[in-house]
Amino acid sequence: MNFESIDRYLLGEPVSKADAVAAALGERADVPAAAPFYRALEAVGVRAADEALIALRLVLAGRSPDDASVRRLRALSALARAATNGDAEGARKTLKRDASALPEAATFDPGNLTALRERARAAFAAEVNGDQAAGGLR
Repeated sequence: MNFESIDRYLLGEPVSKADAVAAALGERADVPAAAPFYRALEAVGVRAADEALIALRLVLAGRSPDDASVRRLRALSALARAATNGDAEGARKTLKRDASALPEAATFDPGNLTALRERARAAFAAEVNGDQAAGGLR
């Protein structure tokens, strides 16, 4: 499965949630653990929480959609979006709100949005690929 639309949406690139949901539903992987997420997306469409797309993304990457992983990816997504949109205050709020999911980011400078965006994106990729030591905020 191609994760590009889901990842681009979650990381703040110009992809609508409707397009990300349509891409996920249009290119379904034959993975039994993904079936509940597909049914949820069919039922509620764009009203689905981003956590549903994150959990689906984890399942399709062969990872467990446990709460800690979903919370971490949601926080990384929020950081990447804030940085992409030039929102330093949003990045600060995310770092404060999600400190338990991003303890390594406590000293990260939300004023350097370019670095924040790149590191959040790298950490997101490392997390979904199960390579937590590579390229992230840690």
